Amino acid sequence: LFVFINVVCPRPPRAGRLPPAAGPCLAPLQWEGRWVLYDHGTGRNNRAAVSYDGLNQRIRVLQQNKKHTPCQKFFEYIFLYQSMVMFQIDQKTKDCSKIALTEAWDPFDIPDNSTFEDQYVIGGPGDNVEVQEWSDRKPARQHETWVGVYTVKDCYPVQETYTRNSSVTTSTRFFNLQLGISDPDVFTPPSTCQAARPERMPESDC
Repeated sequence: LFVFINVVCPRPPRAGRLPPAAGPCLAPLQWEGRWVLYDHGTGRNNRAAVSYDGLNQRIRVLQQNKKHTPCQKFFEYIFLYQSMVMFQIDQKTKDCSKIALTEAWDPFDIPDNSTFEDQYVIGGPGDNVEVQEWSDRKPARQHETWVGVYTVKDCYPVQETYTRNSSVTTSTRFFNLQLGISDPDVFTPPSTCQAARPERMPESDC
């Protein structure tokens, strides 16, 4: 789906460190929380509340309204990958766009064929938030295109970085996650989407 600045305290290096014998952990299939999506090309951060339903391949993103952002419009996005459509709803006017998705469902998890990169603690002494870093790096390829950081304890996503090409890189930082979906109706588009326009609405009035 779509680098954050953080303080990390790596463990002292160990010679010959090997990946966990059990392989990648299993990320939760349903959760709610918040994320900050950073676009390296534009330098823009997008903050949002997120409901993630991996069982039914759907995501709802509610952009956080920051009044200090001039001309910015704020939207609710509902991604329904089983139907391959995305709804874009203007939070103020409730205008709606219905747009076909062109990319397949890509869950927030660690693929089985991922490469183990590192294990370390986020923060300082006593914080004890231990994470593992995985990537899609392969010996025959010079650079990885995906790097994921997940907690060791419950396999919650902490950060994912995607490089789609030489000019498009995005990083997503996750926080305040809670298991489960408190209101499944958030994945149901509002009635205004019955007369949805076929084109995407601009994100700015300027």
